[in-house]
Parts: sequence; C-alpha cells; structure tokens
Amino acid sequence: MLDTPKVAVIMGSDSDFDVVKKCLIALERFGIEYDVQVISAHRNPQKIFEYATTAEERGIEVIIGAAGKAAHLPGVIAGITPLPVIGIPIQTSFQGGLDSLLSIVQMPAGVPVATVAVNGAENAGILAAQMLSIKYPEIREKMKAYKILLNDEVVAKNEKVQEIL
Repeated sequence: MLDTPKVAVIMGSDSDFDVVKKCLIALERFGIEYDVQVISAHRNPQKIFEYATTAEERGIEVIIGAAGKAAHLPGVIAGITPLPVIGIPIQTSFQGGLDSLLSIVQMPAGVPVATVAVNGAENAGILAAQMLSIKYPEIREKMKAYKILLNDEVVAKNEKVQEIL
C-alpha cells in the first residue's frame, strides 16, 4: 500500500455506499490507500469547497465523486481542484440514472470529469489506478498483472464453451 491516501472517494449521500464499495475494492486490489467521505454539493457546499481545495496538499492525486439525480458533486469538485476527477453516476428511479450520467458527463469546457457508466464504481477505481500507475511503478505492475488475469478469464470461458459445442 502507498503510505498516504492518494485517492479521495466522495459520495453525495450515504445511500450511494452500496455502489461505491466496488470502487473501494478495486482500489484495494491495487494497494491504493483512499479517503472516503460523504459530502453533499448541495447540503454542505462549504465542506466540499474546503475538502477539494486542500486535497492536493494532503497528498490526494485523484478524486472520485459519486452522485445521483442532479449529480453536481463531481463537477463542483472539478471546478475547484486542478486534480483529475472521476465521476460515478448513481442509478436513480428517474430515467434509470441517465439523469445522473448527463449531469456528470456534460461539463463545460475547461472543467472535465472523466465519467464511468451508471453504477460503474469498479471502473472508477480501476481508472484511478491506471492514472496513478503513470507515477507509481508498483501500481503499474499490478495493473499489468490484472490485464493478464482478465485475458486469462476470457480464454478459460471460451475453452468451456468450446468443450460444450
């Protein structure tokens, strides 16, 4: 594991945790320390401003924001910090999460948010690991091994199908 948290994972609500835990599992797979917070862009904007403006000095290198419905959290964070931000749109009862996805992905020029699929928390963790692997060789090696594992799993599934045919 890296010594200090390099990734911040912020949820707009504690109800997002069941989705977000897949992101945390992915970060753990690569030995990446993380800080997890529940901070609402709408209900405590001063806290998100303070957190995002001090993230870099605390050693955070990537921020992941998960939010549903209006889903402003990742965009607000991206507007505050120079760090890369990954958005996780959370599925909602309204339009199956399309509202969340569009709220996160449709950012104005100059304020990008890398956005994964609705409820795509695992990919958010993997993307953060790939970003960090540029700087940290130990994460890069784990990423290479992970890619080999993915390949091997597909090869094994194909072999099973071929045996059935």
